[in-house]
Amino acid sequence: MDRSVAVLALALAISPAWAQAPAPGPAAQAAPAAGPAAPGSSARGPAIIELDRVVAVVNSDVITASELAARERATERQLRRQRIELPAADVLSRQVLERMVVDRALVQAAREQGVRIDDAQIDRAFGRMAESNSITPAELRARIEADGVSYQRFRDELRDDLAIARLREREVDSRIFISEADVDAFIAEQRASDSSPGQYNIAQILLRIPEGASSERIERERLRAEEILRQLERGADFARLAAAFSDATDALNGGAIGMRDADRLPQLFVQAVADLQPGQIAPIVRSANGFHVLKLLERNKGGLAGLATDPVTQTHARHILIRPSEILPEAEVLRRLVLVKQRVENREVEFADMARQYSVDGSASRGGDLGWIYPGDTVGAFERAMDALAPGAVSEPVRTEFGYHLIQVIERRTDTASPERVRAAARQALRERRIEEGVQDWIRQVRDRAYVEYREK
Repeated sequence: MDRSVAVLALALAISPAWAQAPAPGPAAQAAPAAGPAAPGSSARGPAIIELDRVVAVVNSDVITASELAARERATERQLRRQRIELPAADVLSRQVLERMVVDRALVQAAREQGVRIDDAQIDRAFGRMAESNSITPAELRARIEADGVSYQRFRDELRDDLAIARLREREVDSRIFISEADVDAFIAEQRASDSSPGQYNIAQILLRIPEGASSERIERERLRAEEILRQLERGADFARLAAAFSDATDALNGGAIGMRDADRLPQLFVQAVADLQPGQIAPIVRSANGFHVLKLLERNKGGLAGLATDPVTQTHARHILIRPSEILPEAEVLRRLVLVKQRVENREVEFADMARQYSVDGSASRGGDLGWIYPGDTVGAFERAMDALAPGAVSEPVRTEFGYHLIQVIERRTDTASPERVRAAARQALRERRIEEGVQDWIRQVRDRAYVEYREK
């Protein structure tokens, strides 16, 4: 799950992968036996209510048949939306159940480590999801419920995802250490390259190998990887095989990792696809987590290598931020910002004075001045609105996860990145690469430590 929450796989397109199901726990009790039929009534037997069966036990928790069926239906909808051919029903059921087992193990690990997510954190995450899809939280809720998912269940699932993300930050992200020597070596390596390594969109099928696996188990997974590779060479659909067989968290997205700088991918992946053309399959890659079958989906120019020499457009901007509240409802926030925009454009007031008066951002005392902004420094909606402005122009109200903004561009310049900026980018690239490599290993360890018992479905 990303990003911020990015981990969250929650960029929903807007169709949540969750479906409503009965709450876990004891199933409904059978109705008591009925007494003799009253005179004149039809003699019918007692009402029978089927008990919800347990299909898997994960430590102290259970997964019921109804929960599994609901997740299967949701997964089928998700795959159809992505135009991914559905695997056989039994294969899909097994794959979905394993995803649920891993999720339960991670949620329990978060609970054991004292990770707690309150309602305010869920509200903020829900707001970010709505903002990323350019709709209001109310509209997002309506779409979720129209898709057959209860709002409360969606929030419960979101709570679990946030808990897992928080635990990952603690167990993986916080333990990544990048030394100055690491940064120096990385920059030197990039500058020594003949050209930028660019960006790659790679899809993967991961056949995970448990920690301490026997040589027989390793050989069995290797043979499975070779068989998958042969099917792909005969024209099988990669996304369908990923959904059916991959143990990676991106399996039900067709295995697609998404477009990333080469610097932010595991080095084994970059080396495997470096000489491929889009659409081609790499030889099988062995990592600490198992065997990977990789497909290069697309490639773009870019990456860190040219950062020190390529021109970088910086924007000097300022903004006014107002957050809706019970005292200041959304409609009033928008009315106030529209009025400020009109008065600034009519030269009745100065933007900086309005920022000092109305903005709740820390930049208010500076007249809303944000200084020189590099691409990627701000959230997407803010950056898109800012980039569309000519110097001196003021935006319409822009909604982000932080509230509503008015943005004014002061000036722009094109320059090479400063040495400090290059080092910061290098450090971030190294962190993301090591996090990417560490997350899968961490998930494998949590799954291997869990007690899991499968019951007959």
